[in-house]
Amino acid sequence: MITAIVQFQLPATVDAAKAAELFQGSAPKYRALPGLVRKYYIYDKDTHTGGGCYLWESRAAAEKFYDAEWRQFITDRYGSAPKLSYFETPVIVDNVTGQTERHA
Repeated sequence: MITAIVQFQLPATVDAAKAAELFQGSAPKYRALPGLVRKYYIYDKDTHTGGGCYLWESRAAAEKFYDAEWRQFITDRYGSAPKLSYFETPVIVDNVTGQTERHA
């Protein structure tokens, strides 16, 4: 499993409500996406940072998705280019299911 963190600068005029509206509008793009397990949209009002925390089945699946077209979509929609970081995700604690999963 791979966790990808995407961050981008939002215009100062984008508050939490507007960010949620923008995020909701892009959510269908991520449904049934091959290799994507889960996505969380993130927003920081103090720094006007938006982004997402993605859990992928593999780094290859993530890298396939984060292509030039996706980067341009993010830049056009939110006004700045995305910064992308990848992390190995060897253990996941899920309090909803009560399970701990190991992915090594």
